Amino acid sequence: MNPTPSAIIDSRFSDPEAGPTPWPEAADALAHAELYWLTTVRPDGRPHVTPLIGVVSDGAMHFCTGLREQKARNLEKSSRVALTTGNNTWARGLDVVVEGTAVRVTDRGALQVLADAYEAKYGSAWHFDVGDDAFGTGEDAAAVFRVEPDKVLAFAKEPHAQTTYRFTDR
Repeated sequence: MNPTPSAIIDSRFSDPEAGPTPWPEAADALAHAELYWLTTVRPDGRPHVTPLIGVVSDGAMHFCTGLREQKARNLEKSSRVALTTGNNTWARGLDVVVEGTAVRVTDRGALQVLADAYEAKYGSAWHFDVGDDAFGTGEDAAAVFRVEPDKVLAFAKEPHAQTTYRFTDR
């Protein structure tokens, strides 16, 4: 992700006294969230939404999925995704939505960096061995994806404000 995307507040959905959420706050929310919701598109056009864990590395969101899971099959047909995190409160916190393209990570060195990031964030319960182009091998292999953002939305709640971040390099 571009470290300093342009930020525009949408006054239609924001309190009059609100300003745009600074990018470092949105990036921090993405980096420190424990759970994310990934939306992919099924071949027939229906959405598929599922919770998962993820990590930020090299300024971008990453997630993994077993090769036989629905989201992996969806990504074979369409790489467009939305990745969401936040909380379910009305008056506090920050919700963040990343809209973009999921790009498969297959480089062994990059996979090792990501495997280490998962374990550092979530503990040894989420230890991944790195295979040739995925976490693990065989039927238990998990594909790893980097989300290349087109747009990120931040929904602040103190005061309510909707900020759109645009990435000029995409």
